[in-house]
Amino acid sequence: MSAVIMYKRYGRRIRNSDWITPKQLTRKRWLRGVVTSVGDADNFRLFHTPPLGGYTWPLKFRSIPSLSKDLKDETIHIRIAGIDAPEAAHFGKPAQPYAAESLEWLRNNILGKSVYCQVLRKDQYTRIVAQVYLSPRILPGFLFHGKNVSAEMLKAGWAVTYQQAGAEYGHLGKDGFLRLENEAKAARRGIWKGGKSLETPSQYKRRHAAATTLEEAEAAKPRSTRLAPKKGWLRSLFTRS
Repeated sequence: MSAVIMYKRYGRRIRNSDWITPKQLTRKRWLRGVVTSVGDADNFRLFHTPPLGGYTWPLKFRSIPSLSKDLKDETIHIRIAGIDAPEAAHFGKPAQPYAAESLEWLRNNILGKSVYCQVLRKDQYTRIVAQVYLSPRILPGFLFHGKNVSAEMLKAGWAVTYQQAGAEYGHLGKDGFLRLENEAKAARRGIWKGGKSLETPSQYKRRHAAATTLEEAEAAKPRSTRLAPKKGWLRSLFTRS
């Protein structure tokens, strides 16, 4: 019986989001795995590697698949808790400014790396919302956490604090997340490099949800996010700066 309990807790691999039970979410279970792909700048795919599953030394006798066909239905779709990153182009909608740069930052920092995820809940897209931590460089990961990915992304200026209902912020709390966001804004890092207030991802989604056409959505764009038209050299010569 003890062996069965040990296997279920430390040896059985969770193949995908459907395998995560309400009990595991209620208990906020920790999962260790390797990031196999990053689709958007606030979510990714995790291949679960349980401690006794044979994926890590000294008990390593299995390897993580590298082909997309072998990873199909074998990864957990993780939504990083507490942040919102610029929206990429989807379903005919244009991408937000800095969406590509934000995605590149996340890929550079987590793709192919081991991370620890504390699962919290399922969202409306059946993704698993989780607090995500990088593996510590020296200390054992099952005893110590590395850097919090949400906090690091806010520090770098590539995301904003998610403030909708059900948001989770971990030990830093909402005030801690907002403080990191404001520090990045004051230092003009990431999406704040232009020194202007930008349309947040939640505002962007609400604007497109309310509009029936792309033209209506563009017309409803806040003025502060519109690009000023370029002036010709002759007009610039006779226009005061």
